Amino acid sequence: MRSGLFFTLCVAGLALTASTAHAACPLELAVYGDAESAAEIDFRPTMESAVVTNTFKMVLDNSVVLEGIVMWTEGVARPHGSLMYKCPTGDVTGDELAACTVWEGVVYSADDKGNIALLPAEGVAAPKTLIFPDLGPSLQMSAAYGTNGFSKVPWDVFSLKGCQE
Repeated sequence: MRSGLFFTLCVAGLALTASTAHAACPLELAVYGDAESAAEIDFRPTMESAVVTNTFKMVLDNSVVLEGIVMWTEGVARPHGSLMYKCPTGDVTGDELAACTVWEGVVYSADDKGNIALLPAEGVAAPKTLIFPDLGPSLQMSAAYGTNGFSKVPWDVFSLKGCQE
C-alpha cells in the first residue's frame, strides 16, 4: 500500500515539475513564424512606453528587417499595429512616417481552439497564433519588396515558435 502511494506522489511531483519547466512565454519575449517560413517576428519589451503597448521586429529574407509597434486606438479600442521600413530617426513628420510605413492594421490573436481575440499588451502569456490581416499584399506592394529587398512574401498568420531567453 505504501509503495502505491509513494509511486502516485512521485508521478504527481514529476508532472508538477514538468508543467513548471514549460511555463508560458510572456508576449514581450515571444518569437513567431509564418507557415511559409518567409518571416519571423521577435517581440521585445517596450521599456514602459506610455503609448506603445508592444514592439517587435519582423525579419524577412535577404536580411530585411521591419520595425513594428502596436498602439491601442481610442474610442473603439483596438490594437493598431504598424510595420515600418527604413524610417528616418529623430523628429519625423507625419508624411515621413507614412512614407516608410509598409503595413498597418488591427493585430488579432488566436488560441489553440481557434478562438479569435485582440492582441494583448505585454505581461501576459503569448498567444498561440497572431493574425496580421492583408500583410502579404501590403508588403508585396512596398518599397521593401523586390530587387533590393525581400523576395518571399509572408502569409498573414504567424504561429508561436519559441521564447527568447
